[in-house]
Amino acid sequence: MEDNRRAATARLNFLTLDPVKTQDVRPPILASWVRSRRWNLPADRITLPYVADPDLDIPLTRSAAPVLRQLHQNLDGQPISVILTDRTGMVLERLTADTNLARYLDKVFLAPGFSYAEEFAGTNGIGTALEGGGPMHVFGHEHYAEDLEDLACAGVPIKHPVNGKTIGAIDLTCWRKDAGSLLMALAKTTAENIRAALLKDSSARELSLLQAYLQSSRRLGDMVIAVDDDLLLMNAKAGQSLDASDQRAVLGYAAEMLARGTTEAIVAELPTGSWVRIMCRPVASGGGGIIQISPHSSGVGIRTPATGHRPPPRPVLPGLVGRSAPWLGSSREVDNACRAGQWVVLTGERGTGKVTLARAAHHQNNPAGLFHVVDVARVGGGFAAELESELSDDSVQALVIRHVERLDASGVDATIAALYDVLERRPADPPWIALTLTSDESDAPDLGELLSLFPLTVEVPPLRHHIEDVRELVPYFLNQLSHGELTCGPDAMQQLMRSAWPGNTAELCQMLKQVVVRRRRTGVITPADLPGRAQAISRRSLSQLEALERDAIIRSLLANDGHKGHAAKSLGMSRATIYRKIHDYGIQPP
Repeated sequence: MEDNRRAATARLNFLTLDPVKTQDVRPPILASWVRSRRWNLPADRITLPYVADPDLDIPLTRSAAPVLRQLHQNLDGQPISVILTDRTGMVLERLTADTNLARYLDKVFLAPGFSYAEEFAGTNGIGTALEGGGPMHVFGHEHYAEDLEDLACAGVPIKHPVNGKTIGAIDLTCWRKDAGSLLMALAKTTAENIRAALLKDSSARELSLLQAYLQSSRRLGDMVIAVDDDLLLMNAKAGQSLDASDQRAVLGYAAEMLARGTTEAIVAELPTGSWVRIMCRPVASGGGGIIQISPHSSGVGIRTPATGHRPPPRPVLPGLVGRSAPWLGSSREVDNACRAGQWVVLTGERGTGKVTLARAAHHQNNPAGLFHVVDVARVGGGFAAELESELSDDSVQALVIRHVERLDASGVDATIAALYDVLERRPADPPWIALTLTSDESDAPDLGELLSLFPLTVEVPPLRHHIEDVRELVPYFLNQLSHGELTCGPDAMQQLMRSAWPGNTAELCQMLKQVVVRRRRTGVITPADLPGRAQAISRRSLSQLEALERDAIIRSLLANDGHKGHAAKSLGMSRATIYRKIHDYGIQPP
């Protein structure tokens, strides 16, 4: 009880940014609180992502089922819940004999389909164990969310017996008053029993592949990858030398080599521009294989693959800004499609740069050709006539049909008819056509027949998935808006890098335009020059009233040099209220 009281005091001090005594809270818990605050999680409620129908037919659930049933029977009505999650913290199974405890766990969404990853639920036995990679018990007020303070939980990651990677977690949760010292020991034993069951259920093919991988890794100094239908092993050298796009390219080459049964080495250029020599040796017991990758000075001397996986030699399309792997990967896919004349659907959130990508790919491959855009949202009822007019003009070499999610049923039919007509009229030289589809539109029409004319879909990543490109986008936009007379200071840049950008690149450009028009046209942008929404990181959309309140708090903090007490007084609110709202709105105090 005394430990719990100290934890409650430490948690309150932490949430109000008062000093926390190190003796009052365990270091792993304090570190988790810091991560939870960095994720801007609310401390007074829980909001979790949910998967309505999670896939339960996986090796983890099959192997764990008898272990969990036996444990549940042994507990025999005790108020302890047995919970199994996947590696992301999503609950797969929950066995609870106590009705009151089950009802409370439903209330806090500790139920199948909900994710208790630390980035969503804050400090808790499941998420914090997965985040730290080891056993973790969280007791009462050590939880970040106050809805969990009546619970105690012990979580243990489950390691795959073949590759050693974390594939899930076992968690035992009970009422705080009923927690005992054996809870963690029981959770550890259960995790080990599940691991043993996984090893027993592992196929001979997996074990054979593991043995071949270990032999190759010990014998060779090269990058080594072992791959099977549901297993991927990679040595440290491969993980450090190949980024995500290069790994996908290597696996693509290997899949074709395994399908052909060839062991002949190939030389390939990877998306990052490096050349490598790839050898692939099938494993005798099945369809998996061992991939050996070594650097190569050039593409000369060994046969190169005649496959569709080879990326273009050009690193960046003209007019595009950003060099992150997700952005470059999408641009290369669009470039390949344009070069091959393959019609493509560009999907993604609003403002991600779908039309910009299509225009850059066209200018790369056909700089003299005409590039036109038909915007469904702009032309409205005259869409069919404008589309027919554009497609009847044989001088148009590339056409983007924008916002197809805005089409009604008749518009979809008209588009399909116009596309079939142009294919019949220009079979040898049809224009390159791209559709843009906003992925966050919930009431999009049925586009199945229309999309069947487009063999490729490219997902354009949201800005938050390549946030590092903000460092290049900001000076690019400022140069256009201020003719090189305005730059962004490091503190303001850091603030922009921390923002979520729900409106993506378009929102970033619009915000910088607002700074130039309303605040500063020369010199260096500081955090005080940024609009209110750039000085807060919120995990939810705000109402107009909430946005006004957030901006007022930000202005008051700036006017009072970041002193929260003085800012609260000037706004007529209590110190506790302004702290809560700062966290709720994700405001980053100056």
